[in-house]
Amino acid sequence: MQLPPPRGRLSSWLIAYLRNATTSPHPTVAVDDEPWSDDDVQLTLWCCYELHYRGFDGIDPEAEWDPAVLALRSALEVPWSAWLRRAYMPSPSDSNARPSQLLRQLVDSDHGPPLAAHLHRRATLEQFREFVRNRSVYQLKEADPHSFGIPRLDGAAKAALVEIQADEYGGGRPERMHAELFRATMRWLDLDDTYGHYVPDVPAVTLAHSNVMSLFAVHRRWTGALIGHLAALEMTSTLPNRRYAAGATRLGADSAAAQYFTEHVEADAVHEQIAAHDLCDSYAAQHPETAIDIIFGAACSLGIDNLIADHLMTSWTAGVAAAATS
Repeated sequence: MQLPPPRGRLSSWLIAYLRNATTSPHPTVAVDDEPWSDDDVQLTLWCCYELHYRGFDGIDPEAEWDPAVLALRSALEVPWSAWLRRAYMPSPSDSNARPSQLLRQLVDSDHGPPLAAHLHRRATLEQFREFVRNRSVYQLKEADPHSFGIPRLDGAAKAALVEIQADEYGGGRPERMHAELFRATMRWLDLDDTYGHYVPDVPAVTLAHSNVMSLFAVHRRWTGALIGHLAALEMTSTLPNRRYAAGATRLGADSAAAQYFTEHVEADAVHEQIAAHDLCDSYAAQHPETAIDIIFGAACSLGIDNLIADHLMTSWTAGVAAAATS
């Protein structure tokens, strides 16, 4: 994958530094009150995190541990994580409720924009294409951020996470990997299914969706938030994916093109129970102090998803593409 074009002074510095085109210190970090919508901030974070996944063509693999890169990432993570806490950290509770109960309450009380309903019944083919294009930034590496949690868990919690992840990776069958099923949907829509291809085109909030997972993935301190994030994904997947599948079929998709969505209708109904009870409850029983982090991670998942849905639907209502602004 090639480094994407920069979107501001921070990403310009990072890309130049990775290409050995500058040795100057990184610019002063100044982040506004809504970092999720800042193209420069989110692209810079995404590039820093991507060094821990597949990296970039022609860039030294050791760059993921370069002190200057880590210094910039850390400087951005401070305001980014502070905003996430302000927006989504729940109040401490004296309740003896298990995380699975609190997760169910959180999911049941979430009422975001009706993106799935729109894609089901009203979306045009181009709108569905744009939805899939935005989703590809994460879906083509689906499950990878949450796999960072495996070596940090023990006992029943580890077994539960491995069970979920094994399904995400196709149970040993490469053609059944969820990322590969998503590629079939992309090909139906005449989209490029190359990993990271649409990073230069998507808005900041789409990058933020990946970045919140990567923030939790690379910091052991946020293990509870990482598994809570996964639980929220699994607990809110079945009905939307049923609607996505119906919408794709309405627009002409065959069973292979819609299989990514239909697969999640069945798989995530099972994963929901494993994630909430076997994973989150087991981990909190071992580490009671992390219960609030689990709910925080879930709230971040729901909250950022709602921001993406609102961005897409607002753009479609205005008759414009939901794309990067710089």
